[in-house]
Amino acid sequence: MASKSRGLNAGGALARRRAVARWSKHSYVAKVLNLKTKSDPLEGSWQAKGIVLEKVQFEAKQPNSAMRKCVRVQLIKNGRQVTAFCPGTGASKLVDEHDEVMVECIGGRKGRSYGDIPGVRWKVIKINDQSLLALLKGKLEKARK
Repeated sequence: MASKSRGLNAGGALARRRAVARWSKHSYVAKVLNLKTKSDPLEGSWQAKGIVLEKVQFEAKQPNSAMRKCVRVQLIKNGRQVTAFCPGTGASKLVDEHDEVMVECIGGRKGRSYGDIPGVRWKVIKINDQSLLALLKGKLEKARK
């Protein structure tokens, strides 16, 4: 490999060298080619509405042994399917098939899964336009749609 350009007029060569080298960094490539929004089911937005297709349970990763309650959701905006976690004790009992739910990112590192739930990147925050937290605390009763 050739050594770095040096001298008074080396700025252009150094800039070209840096431009080529940046393409070896994954973070730069992802940013320039806009890969996050292209691969993201929510297409860059924070929240999205969807229809519940089914309830599922996932076994937590080691050393935990719980069954985490989740739902399969088909997003309204683009028809993609995602798996969303139902946070809170008894939350999965409030969610029925064909309910309209609002999902948002679960907050894992770099958009990946959070905690001990393998492959689940989203969580349910609203059911039929009512806050899941308010329903769990008993402040609201679930509306029929």
